[in-house]
Amino acid sequence: MTGALAVLAAAQQEVPEDVGKAGPLGLLLMVVLLIVVLILGRSMGRHIKRLPVSFDPADQPVTVPDSPAELIDGPQPRPVQPGQALLDTLRKAPLAIEPPRGEDGGRPSPQG
Repeated sequence: MTGALAVLAAAQQEVPEDVGKAGPLGLLLMVVLLIVVLILGRSMGRHIKRLPVSFDPADQPVTVPDSPAELIDGPQPRPVQPGQALLDTLRKAPLAIEPPRGEDGGRPSPQG
């Protein structure tokens, strides 16, 4: 019986009025933060619209020098030779080329 009375007495204790209620300062803070987020979003949208579609310099051809001297002096004019256009194309867009495999097909030899 005393346990039930203790529970009833604890339930009937008065709770202060401001417990569980948001104050006007909290509302003001939420409104200010919402306005700041909206302003930042608009600013970011404007900056993103100004960005170029791609940062790759597609209009500038890529040249790979043949020797360290070309790094310092720049490319020297060369006489036109047969196959030069193909070599220039390969220099501009190098591909992964595998070296020829040996007679064993590239497999390791057994250690016996």
